[in-house]
Amino acid sequence: MTTHIKDVVIVGTGPAGLTAAIYAARAGLSPLVLAGLQHGGQLTITTEVENFPGFKEGILGPQLMMDMTQQAERFGAEIVHEEVTEVDFSADIKMMKTSSHTEIRAKTVIISTGATARTLGLKNEAKLMGHGLSTCATCDGFFYKGKKVMVVGGGDSAMEEASYLAKLCSEVILVHRRRHFRASKIMTERAQGIKNIQFFTPYEINALLHNDKELTGAQLKSTEENNKYLDITVDGLFYAIGHTPNSKIFLPYVEIDDNGYVKVTDFTKTSTQGIFAAGDIADPTFKQAITAAGMGCQAAIQAQHYLESLST
Repeated sequence: MTTHIKDVVIVGTGPAGLTAAIYAARAGLSPLVLAGLQHGGQLTITTEVENFPGFKEGILGPQLMMDMTQQAERFGAEIVHEEVTEVDFSADIKMMKTSSHTEIRAKTVIISTGATARTLGLKNEAKLMGHGLSTCATCDGFFYKGKKVMVVGGGDSAMEEASYLAKLCSEVILVHRRRHFRASKIMTERAQGIKNIQFFTPYEINALLHNDKELTGAQLKSTEENNKYLDITVDGLFYAIGHTPNSKIFLPYVEIDDNGYVKVTDFTKTSTQGIFAAGDIADPTFKQAITAAGMGCQAAIQAQHYLESLST
Protein backbone atom coordinates (compact mmCIF):
# COMPACT_ATOMS: atom_id res chain seq x y z
CA MET A 1 0.00 0.00 0.00
CA THR A 2 1.27 3.45 -0.88
CA THR A 3 1.76 5.94 1.94
CA HIS A 4 2.12 9.20 0.00
CA ILE A 5 -0.70 11.75 0.04
CA LYS A 6 -3.68 10.41 -1.91
CA ASP A 7 -6.15 12.63 -3.68
CA VAL A 8 -9.11 10.52 -2.59
CA VAL A 9 -9.49 7.82 0.06
CA ILE A 10 -12.80 5.98 0.30
CA VAL A 11 -13.54 4.33 3.64
CA GLY A 12 -15.90 1.40 3.27
CA THR A 13 -17.39 -0.33 0.27
CA GLY A 14 -20.86 -1.42 -0.69
CA PRO A 15 -22.75 0.33 -3.52
CA ALA A 16 -21.82 3.83 -2.28
CA GLY A 17 -18.11 3.26 -1.83
CA LEU A 18 -17.65 1.24 -4.99
CA THR A 19 -19.61 3.70 -7.14
CA ALA A 20 -17.51 6.52 -5.70
CA ALA A 21 -14.41 4.48 -6.57
CA ILE A 22 -15.58 3.99 -10.16
CA TYR A 23 -16.26 7.70 -10.68
CA ALA A 24 -13.09 8.86 -8.91
CA ALA A 25 -10.96 6.38 -10.82
CA ARG A 26 -12.43 7.40 -14.18
CA ALA A 27 -11.63 11.01 -13.26
CA GLY A 28 -7.97 10.03 -12.95
CA LEU A 29 -7.85 10.44 -9.15
CA SER A 30 -6.46 6.94 -8.42
CA PRO A 31 -8.65 6.43 -5.32
CA LEU A 32 -7.60 4.19 -2.47
CA VAL A 33 -10.49 2.16 -1.07
CA LEU A 34 -10.22 0.82 2.47
CA ALA A 35 -12.71 -2.02 2.29
CA GLY A 36 -12.85 -2.89 5.97
CA LEU A 37 -13.97 -6.22 7.38
CA GLN A 38 -17.11 -6.65 5.28
CA HIS A 39 -16.18 -5.84 1.72
CA GLY A 40 -19.37 -5.15 -0.19
CA GLY A 41 -21.43 -4.19 2.84
CA GLN A 42 -24.90 -5.56 3.56
CA LEU A 43 -25.44 -6.80 0.01
CA THR A 44 -22.93 -9.56 0.69
CA ILE A 45 -25.39 -11.17 3.12
CA THR A 46 -28.37 -10.98 0.75
CA THR A 47 -29.33 -13.42 -1.95
CA GLU A 48 -31.19 -12.21 -5.05
CA VAL A 49 -31.23 -8.46 -5.77
CA GLU A 50 -34.09 -7.69 -8.15
CA ASN A 51 -34.49 -3.93 -7.78
CA PHE A 52 -31.06 -2.75 -8.93
CA PRO A 53 -31.48 -1.33 -12.47
CA GLY A 54 -29.90 -3.14 -15.36
CA PHE A 55 -30.42 -6.75 -14.27
CA LYS A 56 -33.75 -7.92 -15.68
CA GLU A 57 -33.36 -11.39 -14.13
CA GLY A 58 -31.90 -10.07 -10.89
CA ILE A 59 -28.40 -10.64 -9.56
CA LEU A 60 -26.97 -12.12 -6.39
CA GLY A 61 -25.83 -9.46 -3.93
CA PRO A 62 -22.26 -10.79 -3.56
CA GLN A 63 -21.94 -11.05 -7.35
CA LEU A 64 -23.07 -7.45 -7.80
CA MET A 65 -20.45 -6.28 -5.31
CA MET A 66 -17.77 -8.37 -7.01
CA ASP A 67 -18.66 -6.93 -10.41
CA MET A 68 -18.58 -3.36 -9.08
CA THR A 69 -15.23 -4.06 -7.41
CA GLN A 70 -13.71 -5.32 -10.64
CA GLN A 71 -15.15 -2.35 -12.52
CA ALA A 72 -13.53 0.07 -10.07
CA GLU A 73 -10.20 -1.77 -10.28
CA ARG A 74 -10.32 -1.73 -14.08
CA PHE A 75 -10.25 2.07 -13.99
CA GLY A 76 -7.39 2.19 -11.49
CA ALA A 77 -8.91 2.10 -8.02
CA GLU A 78 -6.73 0.42 -5.40
CA ILE A 79 -8.76 -1.70 -2.98
CA VAL A 80 -7.17 -2.74 0.30
CA HIS A 81 -8.91 -5.10 2.74
CA GLU A 82 -8.06 -3.22 5.90
CA GLU A 83 -10.11 -1.56 8.59
CA VAL A 84 -9.65 2.08 9.62
CA THR A 85 -8.90 2.19 13.34
CA GLU A 86 -8.15 5.89 13.89
CA VAL A 87 -8.68 9.17 12.03
CA ASP A 88 -7.61 12.79 12.37
CA PHE A 89 -9.43 15.18 10.04
CA SER A 90 -8.41 18.37 11.83
CA ALA A 91 -5.85 19.50 9.23
CA ASP A 92 -6.06 20.12 5.49
CA ILE A 93 -4.38 16.77 4.92
CA LYS A 94 -6.54 14.05 6.46
CA MET A 95 -4.89 11.21 8.36
CA MET A 96 -6.10 7.63 8.86
CA LYS A 97 -4.52 4.62 10.51
CA THR A 98 -5.43 1.07 9.58
CA SER A 99 -5.50 -2.28 11.33
CA SER A 100 -1.99 -3.00 9.99
CA HIS A 101 -0.73 0.22 11.67
CA THR A 102 -0.29 1.89 8.29
CA GLU A 103 -0.77 5.66 8.23
CA ILE A 104 -2.61 7.00 5.21
CA ARG A 105 -2.89 10.66 4.28
CA ALA A 106 -5.37 12.16 1.84
CA LYS A 107 -6.62 15.47 0.51
CA THR A 108 -10.22 14.24 0.49
CA VAL A 109 -12.07 11.39 2.17
CA ILE A 110 -15.37 9.78 1.25
CA ILE A 111 -17.04 8.01 4.17
CA SER A 112 -19.19 5.08 3.04
CA THR A 113 -19.10 2.78 6.04
CA GLY A 114 -22.85 2.17 6.02
CA ALA A 115 -25.22 1.31 8.82
CA THR A 116 -25.57 -2.11 10.40
CA ALA A 117 -29.07 -3.50 10.76
CA ARG A 118 -29.81 -4.44 14.36
CA THR A 119 -30.58 -8.06 15.06
CA LEU A 120 -31.75 -10.00 18.10
CA GLY A 121 -28.63 -12.13 18.57
CA LEU A 122 -30.57 -15.38 18.27
CA LYS A 123 -29.04 -18.72 17.40
CA ASN A 124 -28.59 -19.35 13.65
CA GLU A 125 -29.35 -15.73 12.64
CA ALA A 126 -26.33 -15.51 10.38
CA LYS A 127 -27.13 -18.84 8.75
CA LEU A 128 -30.75 -17.88 8.05
CA MET A 129 -30.11 -14.32 6.87
CA GLY A 130 -31.24 -14.29 3.25
CA HIS A 131 -32.93 -17.66 3.71
CA GLY A 132 -36.21 -16.57 5.25
CA LEU A 133 -34.72 -13.94 7.54
CA SER A 134 -34.34 -10.35 6.34
CA THR A 135 -33.75 -6.82 7.60
CA CYS A 136 -35.32 -5.02 4.62
CA ALA A 137 -38.91 -5.42 3.47
CA THR A 138 -38.40 -3.14 0.46
CA CYS A 139 -35.46 -5.27 -0.66
CA ASP A 140 -36.89 -8.75 -0.07
CA GLY A 141 -40.65 -8.42 0.29
CA PHE A 142 -41.33 -9.40 -3.32
CA PHE A 143 -39.98 -12.90 -2.67
CA TYR A 144 -42.84 -13.49 -0.22
CA LYS A 145 -45.69 -12.46 -2.47
CA GLY A 146 -48.86 -14.25 -1.38
CA LYS A 147 -47.12 -15.78 1.64
CA LYS A 148 -47.30 -15.40 5.41
CA VAL A 149 -44.62 -13.30 7.07
CA MET A 150 -43.71 -11.84 10.45
CA VAL A 151 -42.30 -8.41 11.34
CA VAL A 152 -40.52 -7.66 14.63
CA GLY A 153 -40.46 -4.13 16.02
CA GLY A 154 -42.52 -1.37 17.57
CA GLY A 155 -41.40 1.85 15.91
CA ASP A 156 -42.35 3.69 12.75
CA SER A 157 -40.06 1.45 10.70
CA ALA A 158 -41.91 -1.65 11.88
CA MET A 159 -45.30 -0.13 11.02
CA GLU A 160 -44.04 0.99 7.63
CA GLU A 161 -42.54 -2.41 6.82
CA ALA A 162 -45.66 -4.27 7.96
CA SER A 163 -47.87 -1.97 5.88
CA TYR A 164 -45.64 -2.44 2.85
CA LEU A 165 -45.60 -6.22 3.21
CA ALA A 166 -49.37 -6.32 3.67
CA LYS A 167 -49.73 -5.21 0.04
CA LEU A 168 -47.73 -8.22 -1.12
CA CYS A 169 -48.30 -10.95 1.43
CA SER A 170 -51.40 -12.91 2.40
CA GLU A 171 -50.82 -12.33 6.10
CA VAL A 172 -48.49 -10.20 8.20
CA ILE A 173 -47.88 -10.78 11.91
CA LEU A 174 -46.32 -7.87 13.77
CA VAL A 175 -44.60 -8.82 17.03
CA HIS A 176 -43.63 -6.33 19.73
CA ARG A 177 -42.36 -6.98 23.23
CA ARG A 178 -44.50 -4.27 24.82
CA ARG A 179 -48.23 -3.60 24.71
CA HIS A 180 -47.68 -0.03 23.57
CA PHE A 181 -45.77 0.95 20.44
CA ARG A 182 -43.03 3.55 20.06
CA ALA A 183 -44.36 4.35 16.62
CA SER A 184 -46.21 7.59 15.97
CA LYS A 185 -49.98 7.51 16.41
CA ILE A 186 -50.67 8.02 12.72
CA MET A 187 -48.35 5.18 11.63
CA THR A 188 -49.78 2.83 14.26
CA GLU A 189 -53.39 3.58 13.36
CA ARG A 190 -52.64 3.16 9.67
CA ALA A 191 -51.16 -0.31 10.24
CA GLN A 192 -53.96 -1.28 12.61
CA GLY A 193 -56.47 -0.41 9.90
CA ILE A 194 -55.03 -2.95 7.46
CA LYS A 195 -57.05 -6.16 7.59
CA ASN A 196 -54.29 -8.68 6.93
CA ILE A 197 -51.97 -7.40 9.68
CA GLN A 198 -52.22 -9.17 13.05
CA PHE A 199 -50.61 -7.78 16.20
CA PHE A 200 -48.98 -10.05 18.78
CA THR A 201 -48.15 -8.14 21.98
CA PRO A 202 -46.47 -8.36 24.40
CA TYR A 203 -44.28 -11.05 22.86
CA GLU A 204 -40.64 -11.36 21.88
CA ILE A 205 -38.89 -13.80 19.57
CA ASN A 206 -37.47 -16.60 21.69
CA ALA A 207 -36.09 -18.80 18.91
CA LEU A 208 -35.95 -19.08 15.13
CA LEU A 209 -37.53 -22.24 13.70
CA HIS A 210 -35.93 -23.72 10.62
CA ASN A 211 -35.05 -26.80 8.60
CA ASP A 212 -31.72 -27.55 6.97
CA LYS A 213 -32.25 -24.91 4.28
CA GLU A 214 -34.41 -22.06 5.51
CA LEU A 215 -36.47 -20.43 8.21
CA THR A 216 -39.86 -22.04 8.82
CA GLY A 217 -41.21 -19.92 11.68
CA ALA A 218 -40.55 -18.42 15.08
CA GLN A 219 -41.16 -19.27 18.70
CA LEU A 220 -42.68 -16.37 20.60
CA LYS A 221 -42.40 -15.86 24.33
CA SER A 222 -44.72 -13.69 26.40
CA THR A 223 -42.93 -10.86 28.20
CA GLU A 224 -45.61 -10.74 30.88
CA GLU A 225 -46.61 -14.35 31.52
CA ASN A 226 -44.05 -16.96 32.56
CA ASN A 227 -43.76 -20.11 30.44
CA LYS A 228 -46.17 -18.88 27.76
CA TYR A 229 -44.80 -19.76 24.33
CA LEU A 230 -46.26 -19.77 20.83
CA ASP A 231 -44.78 -21.54 17.82
CA ILE A 232 -45.89 -19.76 14.64
CA THR A 233 -45.17 -20.97 11.13
CA VAL A 234 -44.23 -18.23 8.66
CA ASP A 235 -42.44 -18.11 5.32
CA GLY A 236 -40.39 -15.03 6.16
CA LEU A 237 -39.33 -12.99 9.17
CA PHE A 238 -38.32 -9.33 8.95
CA TYR A 239 -36.37 -7.48 11.63
CA ALA A 240 -37.50 -3.84 11.83
CA ILE A 241 -35.67 -2.80 14.97
CA GLY A 242 -33.46 -0.10 13.49
CA HIS A 243 -29.93 0.40 12.21
CA THR A 244 -26.69 1.46 13.86
CA PRO A 245 -24.66 3.85 11.64
CA ASN A 246 -20.96 3.00 11.58
CA SER A 247 -19.93 6.56 12.36
CA LYS A 248 -18.34 6.43 15.79
CA ILE A 249 -14.73 6.42 14.58
CA PHE A 250 -15.22 9.70 12.68
CA LEU A 251 -16.22 11.73 15.73
CA PRO A 252 -15.68 14.57 16.50
CA TYR A 253 -14.56 15.47 12.98
CA VAL A 254 -17.99 15.19 11.34
CA GLU A 255 -21.35 16.23 12.70
CA ILE A 256 -23.92 13.49 13.30
CA ASP A 257 -27.62 13.50 14.14
CA ASP A 258 -29.26 12.08 17.25
CA ASN A 259 -29.30 8.59 15.75
CA GLY A 260 -25.65 8.57 14.67
CA TYR A 261 -26.08 9.30 10.96
CA VAL A 262 -23.54 11.67 9.43
CA LYS A 263 -25.17 14.98 8.57
CA VAL A 264 -24.67 16.15 5.00
CA THR A 265 -25.57 19.34 3.15
CA ASP A 266 -25.49 20.12 -0.55
CA PHE A 267 -25.77 16.38 -1.35
CA THR A 268 -22.77 14.76 0.38
CA LYS A 269 -20.73 17.49 2.09
CA THR A 270 -20.09 16.98 5.80
CA SER A 271 -19.32 19.63 8.39
CA THR A 272 -15.58 19.30 7.60
CA GLN A 273 -14.14 20.56 4.33
CA GLY A 274 -12.81 17.79 2.13
CA ILE A 275 -14.86 15.10 3.90
CA PHE A 276 -17.87 13.65 2.12
CA ALA A 277 -20.35 10.96 3.17
CA ALA A 278 -22.39 8.64 0.96
CA GLY A 279 -24.79 5.75 1.35
CA ASP A 280 -26.47 4.41 4.46
CA ILE A 281 -24.03 6.20 6.77
CA ALA A 282 -25.73 9.46 5.75
CA ASP A 283 -29.17 8.15 4.75
CA PRO A 284 -31.61 7.41 7.58
CA THR A 285 -34.56 7.28 5.18
CA PHE A 286 -34.16 5.13 2.06
CA LYS A 287 -31.30 2.67 2.73
CA GLN A 288 -31.41 1.22 -0.78
CA ALA A 289 -28.54 0.03 -2.94
CA ILE A 290 -29.50 2.35 -5.79
CA THR A 291 -29.75 5.46 -3.59
CA ALA A 292 -26.41 4.58 -2.00
CA ALA A 293 -24.85 4.24 -5.46
CA GLY A 294 -26.27 7.63 -6.44
CA MET A 295 -24.75 9.25 -3.37
CA GLY A 296 -21.42 7.58 -4.16
CA CYS A 297 -21.48 9.18 -7.59
CA GLN A 298 -22.27 12.58 -6.06
CA ALA A 299 -19.52 12.27 -3.46
CA ALA A 300 -16.87 11.40 -6.05
CA ILE A 301 -17.82 14.34 -8.28
CA GLN A 302 -17.90 16.71 -5.32
CA ALA A 303 -14.51 15.45 -4.15
CA GLN A 304 -13.16 16.08 -7.67
CA HIS A 305 -14.52 19.63 -7.66
CA TYR A 306 -13.04 20.22 -4.21
CA LEU A 307 -9.62 19.07 -5.39
CA GLU A 308 -9.87 21.35 -8.41
CA SER A 309 -10.63 24.28 -6.11
CA LEU A 310 -7.42 23.62 -4.19
CA SER A 311 -5.31 24.22 -7.30
CA THR A 312 -6.95 27.47 -8.34
